Amino acid sequence: MNINFTHRRHNKFNFDYLIVIFLGIANSFSLPPYNYFFLNFLCFPALFLILCKNKIYKKKSFFIGWFFGFGYFFSSLYWISNSLTFLEDYKFLIPFSLCLIPACLALFYGLITIFLSFFNIQKNLSSLMIFSVGFSLIEFLRGIILTGFPWNLNVYSLTEFTKLIQILSVVGTYGLNLICITFFLIPLVILFEKKLKFKISVFSIFLLIFTLNYIYGHLRIDNYNKNETKSLNTQIKIISPKIDLNRFLNNEDPIVRIDEIYKISDPNKDLNTLFIFPEGILTGVSLQNQKYLSYLFKNRYSSNHKLLIGMNIVEDSKVYNSLVLFNNELEPIDIYKKNKLVPFGEYLPIEKILSKFGLKKITQGYQSFSPSNIRNIIELDYFSILPLICYEIIYSGNLSKNKNYYDVIVNISEDGWFGDSIGPFQHFSHSILRSIEEGKNLIRSANNGISALISPVGLIENKIESTESGVIEFNTVKSINTTIFSKHGNKIFFYLMLFYITLIFFLKKKGH
Repeated sequence: MNINFTHRRHNKFNFDYLIVIFLGIANSFSLPPYNYFFLNFLCFPALFLILCKNKIYKKKSFFIGWFFGFGYFFSSLYWISNSLTFLEDYKFLIPFSLCLIPACLALFYGLITIFLSFFNIQKNLSSLMIFSVGFSLIEFLRGIILTGFPWNLNVYSLTEFTKLIQILSVVGTYGLNLICITFFLIPLVILFEKKLKFKISVFSIFLLIFTLNYIYGHLRIDNYNKNETKSLNTQIKIISPKIDLNRFLNNEDPIVRIDEIYKISDPNKDLNTLFIFPEGILTGVSLQNQKYLSYLFKNRYSSNHKLLIGMNIVEDSKVYNSLVLFNNELEPIDIYKKNKLVPFGEYLPIEKILSKFGLKKITQGYQSFSPSNIRNIIELDYFSILPLICYEIIYSGNLSKNKNYYDVIVNISEDGWFGDSIGPFQHFSHSILRSIEEGKNLIRSANNGISALISPVGLIENKIESTESGVIEFNTVKSINTTIFSKHGNKIFFYLMLFYITLIFFLKKKGH
């Protein structure tokens, strides 16, 4: 009899794991490009209820969170393995990366669910808020530990609801993530709270918060639309060439590419123009050997032109992935060296050990890139630029030590590594949230990705899809006042956390 009971309990445990991994997969479809936002209101309450049911089992609590996270990240980050298809030596790692990356990221969810099990969580409002604080805190830690990877926070499922996410200008991505998780769980209060008066009060408060947030978003966008349009004394051209990534890796003659991007950019020699090209458009060319190409630019572009080009820089035996402002003769005017590098993509962790097994970074060349610790502002006559290369755009509240002393964010990227997947859409969604947080126009130039001009309130003024090549041109901009978040960064998140903790103690005292 005891053996049968143990066997049944073991099967029940496995069934719970099956449920939560399915919930994690389902919840991933709330993210771009699917944006099935309603799934959050099903998956998070279900996860919470399963944790409540199994709170006495510490080990199981960990695996409930881990399996949920594994399903979520496996379904939403499978495309990372596509980058391994470009090098024959790395293809054998594809099955490992498909499982290892989500397995490691899922550890964060496992750690927070086992931590929550010590709080005796119940079907009440204070437990829901403890859950919200725990999950939002672990997402914050996921964004900073081991250089951080804050990709696919649940708040990104709101990307299409531009009016609802204007509060980012105050609380930032992590703060809104905390608020969102709380909202996802509120249906449980309506279902399980016994006191009707308390149910009505909670529902009314959250309805009021939702309404006020919507009004704030509507007014903020309306005020932006009424702002004066300022003319620039130059034309800005965002170039999206869609050059196949294999051409870079096969060491194609850069002269062929220069001819292509020249035709796409279609320069008018009499018109002041800033051309913004994607990351790696001149792969294989460094700042130290670009002189042999200068005649090509001098003959095609004029002294009225400036060019922002992603290019490698070699200094003191180090290689930097950089963004360089050139004149028409390919003479550097200003330089930014990338701060946040992609593990395995741009550098090989524990390189001395792994290199002995024949491994190297995935991008062209054998030597790992080196990070810079300075994010300098690129100054032009008509505006100043905060430069970001590739996935540097995903780091909320950590864009610049110069805070708001710049006018425009420029993000260049090569999204060909993602292949024909959901990756480029997810990458692009981060740009929308950064523009609202910082209250800045954001220029995105991507090869094999989505290029766009995004307003300071997250409106997409113009866009080129990842399947297309082309040019976005503009010579006018609108600006808004400095945002609260851009001044204070993620301190706002911790202020909000303190408010939540105070409220939790109050609710506990009142028996809720």
